[in-house]
Amino acid sequence: MTILNFDSKNINENKTDTKAAEKKEKSQNNENKGNNVSDTSASTTEKVEDYSNWGYDLYPERRGSPKPTFFQKYFWQGRQNLDKLKCEKHVYNCVKNNPLIHLMMAALNSSGCPFDIRRHISCESCDNSVTGGYDAELNQIVICHNTARSERKVQGVLAHEMVHMFDYCRNEMDFKNIEHIACTEIRAANLIHCSFLSATVQGQASPFHVKKAHQACVKNLAKASVMAVRKVTEPQARLVVEKVFPMCYNDLEPIGRRIRRNSEDIQKAYLEAPLYGYISDD
Repeated sequence: MTILNFDSKNINENKTDTKAAEKKEKSQNNENKGNNVSDTSASTTEKVEDYSNWGYDLYPERRGSPKPTFFQKYFWQGRQNLDKLKCEKHVYNCVKNNPLIHLMMAALNSSGCPFDIRRHISCESCDNSVTGGYDAELNQIVICHNTARSERKVQGVLAHEMVHMFDYCRNEMDFKNIEHIACTEIRAANLIHCSFLSATVQGQASPFHVKKAHQACVKNLAKASVMAVRKVTEPQARLVVEKVFPMCYNDLEPIGRRIRRNSEDIQKAYLEAPLYGYISDD
């Protein structure tokens, strides 16, 4: 039984939802007035004219259902359908049971961006190099069912991409601006992924430099994400991450704290959400 009654064709039909339409109109008006945010390097001043520059070449179903090969059609189509159903089940369980996902949904709803899992989450087949993404044009989170196979992985992807959705909704994020991309990737890595344990695994931590190790973890993840979606070089990505790092690293909204592994931080953040005006519908 399909949990998320949603596919790419339905996405396109609902493309002009209120929030996305308002942001698109505002962006077009700013371009006409010549008020776009300027970037610091030649690679960031180029106009984005196709989806591949936004990283959408990693999500083939965003461009319509890709034509399967003969082998895929007759041998792997059933596996694809099964993976999609499992992904949707994981999404449902995360939305129902995970306090961090509850917090992010409450933050979006309280910020004037109503969140509906049937409209704003889609399980799709993606490039093997990614586990998920946020499509600002359609205001939708993509979960890659061919790479995010476990519920824990889906939870991490959902929380990460919901930070991007929050930034797009609340902070007027412009995905054509590489500094904005770097900032939201810093925030997502900072709030969701990096911890002393993960930094230790990467060989970047010691008991005497915990804070420095955490910052290094955030910078490395943000740099890799910028390189993946904008096709820039490692020095270019590192430069833009360093430029916006101090401001974006210290912005903990809407979670309010950095989540450490094997701690009570997620539950504490959820209980503190009403203090910031984020009220859950539960």
